[in-house]
Amino acid sequence: MKFKLLLLVGCCLSAAARSQVTVYTTTADRSQSFAETTLKFSDKPKFAPVITLNPAVRYQSMDGFGAAVTGSTCYNLMKMAPAERTKFLTRTFSDKDGLGFSYIRISIGCSDFSLSEYTCCDKPGIENFALQSEEKEYVIPILKEILAINPTIKILGSPWTCPRWMKVDNLTDRKPFNSWTSGQLNPDYYQDYAAYFVKWVQAFEKEGIDIYSITPQNEPLNRGNSASLFMGWKEELAFVKDALGPAFKAAGLQDTKIYAFDHNYNYDNMADQQGYPIKMYDDEVAASFLTGAAYHNYGGNRDELNNIQRQRPDKELIFTETSIGMWNDGRNLQRRLMEDMREVALGTVNNWCKGVIVWNLMLDSERGPNRDGGCQTCYGAVDINRSDYKTITYNSHYYIIGHLSSVVKPDAFRIGSNGSATNGLMYSAFENPDGTVAFVLLNENETTARISLTADGKNYIDCTIPGKSVTSYRWKK
Repeated sequence: MKFKLLLLVGCCLSAAARSQVTVYTTTADRSQSFAETTLKFSDKPKFAPVITLNPAVRYQSMDGFGAAVTGSTCYNLMKMAPAERTKFLTRTFSDKDGLGFSYIRISIGCSDFSLSEYTCCDKPGIENFALQSEEKEYVIPILKEILAINPTIKILGSPWTCPRWMKVDNLTDRKPFNSWTSGQLNPDYYQDYAAYFVKWVQAFEKEGIDIYSITPQNEPLNRGNSASLFMGWKEELAFVKDALGPAFKAAGLQDTKIYAFDHNYNYDNMADQQGYPIKMYDDEVAASFLTGAAYHNYGGNRDELNNIQRQRPDKELIFTETSIGMWNDGRNLQRRLMEDMREVALGTVNNWCKGVIVWNLMLDSERGPNRDGGCQTCYGAVDINRSDYKTITYNSHYYIIGHLSSVVKPDAFRIGSNGSATNGLMYSAFENPDGTVAFVLLNENETTARISLTADGKNYIDCTIPGKSVTSYRWKK
């Protein structure tokens, strides 16, 4: 089903709106899509349970929410008419006139959603580093347009592979491995590969694009992607400790965050890779260069986030990739909105993640462009019709990110909340830097739910939440 998405206005509350609550609602049957309404405060709660928010109890601060702006995403966006593209990007990234997406992920070199396999240094010798046509013609122009709309957007970079001339088949024989898929990084090239990261960050800086964070390797335990590189925890530790961390420091890039791992909760069931980031943190030098760890959800349970946080509460957690596709009924909002809100959006935030990023922001109606050997059954957060590059289908990932980003702003704190347990309801509460309070609620029940909210025990918000829906609230205390 395709529809015209309601344009959000007033995501930044005006003075006149501070005496009321702004509410956005999306239902799984698409009868409401970011529908905006307002509620007024009352001096007594009308409904039970009453959920009390406690801004004095603070958990993690939030970096933001967003999607991957892959080569394929940029290609599809560039195929749109300029006015239509600007309209979509404004609706997505503007904090004033849209949903306020605030964090995006891009690939360092190619991914499985690129127009070709490449790195930024395919000719041997790090002196041959240069941005390639995909960056110059697609990624950078789109990033600049996004930055013009939202100058504070955060950008995370991840490589799918190192240059092939840096690869070996294994770390014992170290025979050259001239393949995009699999292989390992030759330790002899650790310094060159660290220089590659530095040059990549600096090349984007020269374009006026600041890189907020990186991961050393996307899915380091996955040998099978169209572009991939195996990098076990011992290798990543050595690379970060001996090369990448010192290179960033020497180049004055120590404020660029480095997140370890960037793969599944279950470590792909590899016994020797369990607790991957914890093993890296055990080395004090490596740990000093690492801000935290990044996770995907293609295997295992999100409880692993809590497990890691309990062991190293001083290190951050972010969630950097999840997909919808043909294998999980990806275009069925009746199913996906509920599950993705529970497992990805609220599930990761409530388990200490500071950022939540889904996979491709935009693919076409044929799930592309994509690469042989990569995911050919994935859908985007939105899918654009290849016949006109105008008609857009909005999928669950667009909604789950939008329901967070529209009310929860960068540097917000997740705060305490308590109330009687109600089956089928899941929620999280936040306090924004401007003092507004945000509350995001999932109702998985078939029937309407009714609750009352308060952040001070004096003013109450009486909420009627449709069955199978997500609602987001924001108000001034």
